[in-house]
Amino acid sequence: MLMIIKQDYFIYNSFMKKATKEEIKEIHQLFIDNYSEAVTELDYKNAYELVVAVSLSAQCTDKRVNLITPALFKRYPDTKSLAIADIEDVKNIINSCSFFNNKAKNIIEMAKRVEDVYGGNIPMDEKELITLSGVGQKTANVVMIEYTGANLMAVDTHVFRVSHRLGLSSDATASKTEATLVKKFKNNLRTLHQGMVLFGRYICKAKNPKCDECFLASYCKSKESFKV
Repeated sequence: MLMIIKQDYFIYNSFMKKATKEEIKEIHQLFIDNYSEAVTELDYKNAYELVVAVSLSAQCTDKRVNLITPALFKRYPDTKSLAIADIEDVKNIINSCSFFNNKAKNIIEMAKRVEDVYGGNIPMDEKELITLSGVGQKTANVVMIEYTGANLMAVDTHVFRVSHRLGLSSDATASKTEATLVKKFKNNLRTLHQGMVLFGRYICKAKNPKCDECFLASYCKSKESFKV
């Protein structure tokens, strides 16, 4: 994901124009109007399943993760069972997921820490979540946004692309883009995050964006580049 974001940054930054305060306000409202009911497309039943699913989704599609997790959660329905899992068995179950070797190790170590430190309960606190193996800032924020409705922003490749194409950010990294979006939008960040992910996934795609279907076309700072 980092490589994609860096590549995209140099492409967007070459023609970047900043959105005005009025445009930011209008974009904010349009996302809320169009995505007020948006939720993650990852399948999960509880906090444990959500953390695992989000962890597996790094550089992997939600659709692929949803194909993998039913078997994983049937075999390992909680952190107690996953903490003592055989890593080769976990690898075998998730081997169609990108970077499955590291992800298998991470989710097992995550489960061990949840058992040892948090009594088997996933900590719903941003600072505590990032102490878990394989859970970085973005993953922690996504979990908090989805599970608790927290007013947080998380920047994946879709959010990065959309925010740059709309002139909301010219930052070179996901973390800086996150800070910029939080500063500019301030509230309704949960809806904005979910909306920007889905908008980037299905409309403002990396290749062949559906500009004719875009409700934000008039705010786009990069639409001219798609005409060549």
